[in-house]
Amino acid sequence: MSGWKVYDIPDQGGRVAVVTGANSGLGYVTARELARRGARVVLACRSEARGVAAVQRLRAEAPGAQAELRLLDLADLGSVREFAATLPDDRLDLLVNNAGLMALPYGTTVDGFETQFGVNHLGHFALTGLLLPALLGTPDARVVTVSSPVHAMANIDIGDLNSEQRYRRWIAYARSKTANLLFTHELARRLAVQGAEVVAAAAHPGYADTNLQTAGPRMSGRRAGERLMRFGNRVFAQSAEAGALPTLYAATAPGVRPDSFTGPSFAGWRGSPAPSWRAPWTLDDRAGELLWAESERLTGVTYEALKV
Repeated sequence: MSGWKVYDIPDQGGRVAVVTGANSGLGYVTARELARRGARVVLACRSEARGVAAVQRLRAEAPGAQAELRLLDLADLGSVREFAATLPDDRLDLLVNNAGLMALPYGTTVDGFETQFGVNHLGHFALTGLLLPALLGTPDARVVTVSSPVHAMANIDIGDLNSEQRYRRWIAYARSKTANLLFTHELARRLAVQGAEVVAAAAHPGYADTNLQTAGPRMSGRRAGERLMRFGNRVFAQSAEAGALPTLYAATAPGVRPDSFTGPSFAGWRGSPAPSWRAPWTLDDRAGELLWAESERLTGVTYEALKV
């Protein structure tokens, strides 16, 4: 893993990949580099205009790339179901659960879930479950879910998953990123019990320069906060190109372990991909089981093939 770079990505010819939130930032870089190495990539995006622009840009930067746009709004379970139902392939080699929201003002999804928990976790939980038959039917498939080192700020509250008792935007974000890791942990465990070949892993970009940091202050009308985030991105963050490397490693490198967590090598902040520290509560089997059961109940998506 030491010194792993984008040119170390193995040939992806013949593979089919879905990348959520692929119109910009980490998701765009991930989709482009997979396509550049031969994968047929579905860019799953909420905005048609931004998605079309991303596909055009990708094809210009990676001539000959196989890339297509399909609309997906993770804040709407109806959209998630429609996306999964209309995906034309029975084959799916790679699902990258990349899309996310960070530190937003309180809001709810179409289905009434707190927005960050609903999009960052529940939307991806439902999507993965609905695409599970295609993943299970594809040799050596992978599910890579993007979390964050900010998960260390808070464990989930199983009694208040939607932050109805008290909402603090950074704590809600941290809990959603803990949920990403607990989901990966429980998914990996269930796949192992069933003897499935699918590898479930997680990754994080460290501190990368994307529009994720500025969305919250902008939506809150906090112009000073938005300017501060832009300054931090410019001075301290690594590029989206570098930030996508841990995800690309988890998605493509040989020998990636189930339930591994890959991030930047230097203090989890920047650098080439390396094993990343994670909070002990993200490896708690009982918490993983409880979150899984509640996620099935809330989304109505049940993983029948992985019942334990």
